[in-house]
Amino acid sequence: MKPVARVARPAEPAVGPAAGAVVSLHGAAVRVGGRTLWSGVDLEVGAGEFVAVLGPNGVGKSTLVKVLLGVLPPAAGEVRVLGERPGRAGQRVGYLPQRRSFDASLRMRGRDIVRLGWDGDRWGVPLPFVRRARRRAARDRIAEVIEVVGASAYADRPIGQCSGGEQQRLLIAQALVRRPELLLLDEPLDSLDLPNQAAVAALVGRICREEGVTVVMVAHDVNPILSRLDRVVYLAEGGAVAGRPEQVITSETLSRLYGTPIEVLRTSDGRLVVVGQPEAPAIHTDRHADRPTVPGQGGRGAAR
Repeated sequence: MKPVARVARPAEPAVGPAAGAVVSLHGAAVRVGGRTLWSGVDLEVGAGEFVAVLGPNGVGKSTLVKVLLGVLPPAAGEVRVLGERPGRAGQRVGYLPQRRSFDASLRMRGRDIVRLGWDGDRWGVPLPFVRRARRRAARDRIAEVIEVVGASAYADRPIGQCSGGEQQRLLIAQALVRRPELLLLDEPLDSLDLPNQAAVAALVGRICREEGVTVVMVAHDVNPILSRLDRVVYLAEGGAVAGRPEQVITSETLSRLYGTPIEVLRTSDGRLVVVGQPEAPAIHTDRHADRPTVPGQGGRGAAR
């Protein structure tokens, strides 16, 4: 059985815990089914940062999101989200799970999908005057957030008749409707074509920059968001390394993390390609078979 690798450290000197960090992990570890996915992970995410979580298939990228949501407790170490234990920040955290497709026959409007983020967790019938006030507040906020994501033109169309990119914008609006301080996104670009990947990446970057929302995104392919990122977290071999993209996605840093020679190449169009990852499947799924292998994308010669 392969031993768990030690955590690789950034090239720059480590700094202490940041006061008021939105996300902090200190010596964190997670186990699933008796298997340690990663351990000894230290991470600080500041307010307004855009951070991508990268690494090969099966290393626990989505599991990290579950830990931050409080769905899965850490096996060791300390984790804080907005100064609280995971799961206690409530509406201050927005979450977009891995993309799900809607049946083409589904008649629920995009606007109604967004509204589920506002009152989908409520039960019971409020008093009439409370109901009216809530209704006005909900209507105004839903219209506002639909405008923010650029979905006004199709918000009243049945969600099943919207394109993949349109659906993803509406789901991002749903995650934003309660004005979260932290937005957790689990592979929001997956299954989108390249134009929609670029459009959604630009939208998330703008939300982070203009709305001041901290974003932690699990990425299948880092290239669409590379120019917008403040930092990346790369998980592999049971450890992690965090830092600026130009620090982390390098031959030297990834070779140290994997414990084997890794080569990072930049193509003529500026895309990054990682060559030499061990123990990654040669083929992921049919929908990715025509793509070059790139950082954030599983398979030998790639990083996910």
